[in-house]
Amino acid sequence: MKIKLGIVFLGMTAGLIRGYAYCHPQQDSSYTDSSDVFLLADTSAEDSTDDLVRLWYTQRASVACDSLFPGAEDTLMNLSSIPDSVFIQRLARIPSVIPLTYNHIVRNLIEMYLYKKRDVLESVLGLLSFYGPLIEEIIDEYDVPKELKYMAIIESALNPRACSRTRAVGLWQFMYGTGRLYGLTINSLVDERRDPVKATHAAIRFSKDLYDMFGDWQLVIAAYNCGPGNVRKAIIRSGGKKNFWDIYHYLPRETRGHVPAFIAAAYVVNYYREHNVVPAMPAIPLVTDTIVVRNKIHLGQIADVLGIPLTTLRDMNPQYLHDIVPAFNDIPYGIRLPIEYTEKFLRMEDSIRRYKETVYFNPSLDLRNPSPYRHVYVGKGKRIIHVVREGETLGSIAMHYRVSVNQIKEWNGLRNHIIRTGQRLVIYSSRAASATGGKTASTAVTSDNRYQYYIVREGDTVWRIARQFPGVTPEDILRLNNLSSADKIVPGQKLIISSLQ
Repeated sequence: MKIKLGIVFLGMTAGLIRGYAYCHPQQDSSYTDSSDVFLLADTSAEDSTDDLVRLWYTQRASVACDSLFPGAEDTLMNLSSIPDSVFIQRLARIPSVIPLTYNHIVRNLIEMYLYKKRDVLESVLGLLSFYGPLIEEIIDEYDVPKELKYMAIIESALNPRACSRTRAVGLWQFMYGTGRLYGLTINSLVDERRDPVKATHAAIRFSKDLYDMFGDWQLVIAAYNCGPGNVRKAIIRSGGKKNFWDIYHYLPRETRGHVPAFIAAAYVVNYYREHNVVPAMPAIPLVTDTIVVRNKIHLGQIADVLGIPLTTLRDMNPQYLHDIVPAFNDIPYGIRLPIEYTEKFLRMEDSIRRYKETVYFNPSLDLRNPSPYRHVYVGKGKRIIHVVREGETLGSIAMHYRVSVNQIKEWNGLRNHIIRTGQRLVIYSSRAASATGGKTASTAVTSDNRYQYYIVREGDTVWRIARQFPGVTPEDILRLNNLSSADKIVPGQKLIISSLQ
């Protein structure tokens, strides 16, 4: 939502959702471009969205979860073979007050999510396990459709640090003026547009106000994006029609894709299993509790005393721009903690607050507290996603790609040398990897005079193997090896990747 102060509808007019930039230099600078992926029917900007969610959650806080869905390997189903009637029937089965219209625009977006942006979809589905229950519980407090939760997906791809070039911020993409108008605190230390709870309350209240104006939820979704003034103009230009599809061509181009994106998001959230999509589950704690404090405290103090990774606290409390919770008796603030730490925090709160107090609150110090992943240096060479295999170390990975351990740590926001099996690492190397992950590429890839081969490893799928070889598609691998999409591959199996003749 890009809303600016003006004279239309409670003093607001709208800007447009497009690209994303960094709103605060102290935040994780790898957290970018959050809503283009789940937004536009105009997909000309698709290539700029690959780093969207992956560089933050899936790089630092996601785990493989294939074991949660036995048999849900990434076998590729050719979506063009699915008739429109299947999509129509499935959309009709989704309980929704908001009409889930089907047409070629919606289909194109569904195909984009499931095929071209499949890895981003996996990340968003994983984040939905964390933010979904929170959003649904808040929506339940208001007399609005439950499916409004899909709006957060198309607004920000569930990225609480999302920041657009027009300075819209958070899960729900509030501009400064609109955020203040709906009661969100925004100052040098706190930006509640990035608070998932408070921003969701504000977004739902704003949506209710839009519904009171237009009486149609599809128009609400459009107005949330471009502002009520632009929707009013589109209605007038269409001759007074008040159906989204009737005013479609009179809306700003960016907004035309908003309702179709909403419908496509509803589809993929409800039917991703049918397309063998496996969510990348976030490793941040799914069960949390909120503690209200009335004295200022620093997230670094909590992290040091309780032994919680500071990155975890930042991920759970993105509204605190400099890690400072500026609470006073008359201005309390909440801190989200993993539930297993809440009792210990309450018992040790005074000790935590006194811990290195002169260090954390010395006014002569730079309060920005630079984190090791704040300014990420993007190296030269090709960007590679390396999936850590069992037995690998940062040293062995660095040696394979001919980079330094410190570079890998800087690119991925790592504070130490600890990595885990299945973790995804971003690497910039002029040495293209023959296979993403693995102890060495040579142990996985071989060739003779006719073909290039790949030795299947544990956790591999045809889809993931194909992504490691430029110009190779899953269909190519299936065809060269006389496999069908229903056939499973097993560790040790030798696959033909491409013909050398």
